[in-house]
Amino acid sequence: MDATERVSPAGFVPVDAGPAGSVPADAPPAGGVRRGGRVVGLALACHPGPALAVTALACALALGSGLGGPRSALVTAAVLTGQLSVGWCNDAYDARRDARAGRRGKPAADGTVGAGAVWAAAAVALAVCVPLSLACGVLAGTVHLAAVAAAWLYNLRLKATALSWLPYVAGFGALPAAVALSLPGGPAPRWWTVAAGALLGFAAHLADTLPDIAADRTAGIRGLPHRLGDTGTRMLLPLPLLGATAVLAVGPPGPVDAGGAAALVLAGAGAFAGPALGRRWRKAALAGAVAVAAVDLALLLVRGVAAT
Repeated sequence: MDATERVSPAGFVPVDAGPAGSVPADAPPAGGVRRGGRVVGLALACHPGPALAVTALACALALGSGLGGPRSALVTAAVLTGQLSVGWCNDAYDARRDARAGRRGKPAADGTVGAGAVWAAAAVALAVCVPLSLACGVLAGTVHLAAVAAAWLYNLRLKATALSWLPYVAGFGALPAAVALSLPGGPAPRWWTVAAGALLGFAAHLADTLPDIAADRTAGIRGLPHRLGDTGTRMLLPLPLLGATAVLAVGPPGPVDAGGAAALVLAGAGAFAGPALGRRWRKAALAGAVAVAAVDLALLLVRGVAAT
């Protein structure tokens, strides 16, 4: 993957052995690693920042849609275990390439924790995710598990293809749908919540990949952003960000209110500022996308219609 964490899903790389001098994926560093170091390494290998961010988003949607404390906790736990499985899968699968590239902050690549242990953690998290998801309701659980499967497919295959955007669109679009279907009676989600989530997912993929296009190309990765190139990705990124906010502003019945208009202004600032500042700050585009997502979430929660 990259020198810094990425928003899940992420991580297709070849798994052939690296050149002489590279760090084997399962080899501990010289002198060994204390058990505490391995535990910390395993925690860091799950991409805790993105995992917690998506989990917090799911929790906010669940509470804002009126699921109540226990049901919201169940949805949150299901999303968290799914995110953990995706993050560990990513780091384990990318371990050899990260080691060859000398990536920092990659426990499975630098030997802090073995890739086998990370794979085992991913499998356990996935196994726990299945019953937690289905406990939210068969349809809700199926939707969520389909999103998790799409993220794993991205890790193992789609990242290097022109369809690299698809798991992001499916995963982010499925989140409000799964929350809505978890409500008593399993009501269908409003189309505009799913559309906004899908657009934000597409934008997240572009923003997340943008800083590493050159390095990923060197590693043989040819996802959609790599095919568009740095300039093409920067030009495209504001469109799905603004599109997501626009859908949330105009989708609900009735005229666009002051909150919707303010959200459009704030989203426009974040959508264009991120790519513009990207050459000075490596993660500016991703920060802009996160800012727009925060505006969109606030708009949903203020309206009181986070899911249905």
